[in-house]
Amino acid sequence: MAVSIDTVYQRVLAILNKEQRGYVTPQEFNLFANQAQMDIFEQYFYDINQFSRMPGNDTEYSDMLNVLNEKISLFEKTETLEYNTTNVSYDLPSDLYRVGTIIYKGTEVERVNKNEYLYITASPITAPGNEFPIYTKDTNGFKVFGASQITVDPDDNPTPTDLVTINYIKKPTKVEWKYQMVYGEALYDATYSVNFELHPSEETELITKILALAGLLVQDLGFYQVATAEDAKDEQLQKS
Repeated sequence: MAVSIDTVYQRVLAILNKEQRGYVTPQEFNLFANQAQMDIFEQYFYDINQFSRMPGNDTEYSDMLNVLNEKISLFEKTETLEYNTTNVSYDLPSDLYRVGTIIYKGTEVERVNKNEYLYITASPITAPGNEFPIYTKDTNGFKVFGASQITVDPDDNPTPTDLVTINYIKKPTKVEWKYQMVYGEALYDATYSVNFELHPSEETELITKILALAGLLVQDLGFYQVATAEDAKDEQLQKS
């Protein structure tokens, strides 16, 4: 279940050509495509927050939340974290976007801020144990292959059988329209291209957003305004 990178590119080119608005190269398109995908992806979480706040939460809004959760579910992953003996911590996945649940020795681990850690561990009443494990996240410290780390407490010299697993939302994979030059023309190479990971229903939204970015590229403010107005209309229809 994915949106074809070639389908989106060809439709963007067809619209630009029809409107005589210029041309977008594969390199430019790839930049726009990744920006559009990330914009749509991040909007999911904003929309969920907004819909969840609406009073009553009737059937219409409940359905919208289900749709959004279904779209986000495409990015849900579960992995076993690798223990870093040098730093006595666990390396988080490099494609991590948002942490869901972390499990240690069969128990869910609660996240605490570093300023809370001292207070929690100072008292024998609140000190973490196997029934109440905690973790702190290091986003600015030592990193392995670009991945942040977490420290789990208690840390009783974990063995390979004491696995820490994480349920999380991953970032969308970077898309790319790859091609081979044949007689001076760029022909689509499906073997090495990377499709969008978004839900198939997002195809039109992707095209609209890419066209808006293309309008800025060709310095056509009118075309940019048309594309963004269409985008706003689609968003309003979803929320009405």
